[in-house]
Amino acid sequence: MIDFLAAAPTDTPPVEFDWAAFWAMWGVPIRILAIIVVAVLLRVALHFMIRRVVDQVVNGIKRKQNVDDTQALIASPLQAVRVVQRTRTLGSVLNNVVTVLIAGVALVLVLGELNFDVVAIVGAASVVGAGLAFGAQNIVKDLLNGIFMVAEDQLGVGDVVDVGPATGVVEAVGIRVTQIRDVNGVLWFVRNGEILRVGNMSQGWTRVVIDLAVPYEADVDTVQAAMLKAATDMAALPKWGRSMIDAPEVWGLQSIAEEHVVIRIVSKTRSSERDNVDRELRSRLKKATDELGITLPSLSSVVLTGFDGASSVQGARPPQTVPTPHVRPSKGKRS
Repeated sequence: MIDFLAAAPTDTPPVEFDWAAFWAMWGVPIRILAIIVVAVLLRVALHFMIRRVVDQVVNGIKRKQNVDDTQALIASPLQAVRVVQRTRTLGSVLNNVVTVLIAGVALVLVLGELNFDVVAIVGAASVVGAGLAFGAQNIVKDLLNGIFMVAEDQLGVGDVVDVGPATGVVEAVGIRVTQIRDVNGVLWFVRNGEILRVGNMSQGWTRVVIDLAVPYEADVDTVQAAMLKAATDMAALPKWGRSMIDAPEVWGLQSIAEEHVVIRIVSKTRSSERDNVDRELRSRLKKATDELGITLPSLSSVVLTGFDGASSVQGARPPQTVPTPHVRPSKGKRS
């Protein structure tokens, strides 16, 4: 009789998984996949943080508004537009920079996993990048200058500026090109690298300067008193009081010619209301001199240049006031 128990096989040890062989075969693809996943997650996280910061700045503009006159001047709607535009532009630039840096680092790590000579590749890429940068140095200059102009708030959408090549109202500020509309309606595309200086008439406050030429034989003191009274009466009106920050001043004789003398009067105004205050004050000065019986010298043709032409782009927009409601007293019951 056969002893089946004696013929039964002995216990064999369990087969262990060969991790060494597994990593030798799949280690490189797994590490490459891990690098790509980490790079994508890092890019998404950084973009989310940048977007959150941009949204907080944009949405927090209204909370920074104050009701007193000085703060209202600084935090004007035009200033809010400039902050929003600058913040979004910088957010776009940061997103692009983050994407390029993460993609570059991930590419180098992947090439290292594939046993490429990373040092030689980086050296060759540096040489190629230097050649491209030298050949496209004007584009690089435009990009860098545009970033600095936006970051330093040199100009913004709606500002009246003089950048040298063009003078007018800024319609768009890009990283490479700034669009400016002049008094004739021409839209100028100015490369940021060509902008060497920026004269901005829309930040903070500005000053209306009027030189009034009166006949040589006119009484200067009387004319100055009439000019100051006309400007002071204008500043006392609620319609213009919010536009004129300080009291008007007569600076006196500006020049003396053979047939006339020039008297200068100035007024500190809000930047957005300079053109309107200038026109209204000139009209009142004309009426004041007419009341004195003074005939102003004839003027030659006027050519709008510089800031005078730029500020005229927006046209005449006098400030609008809310009418005071008038309730007629009722006399008995109405149907």
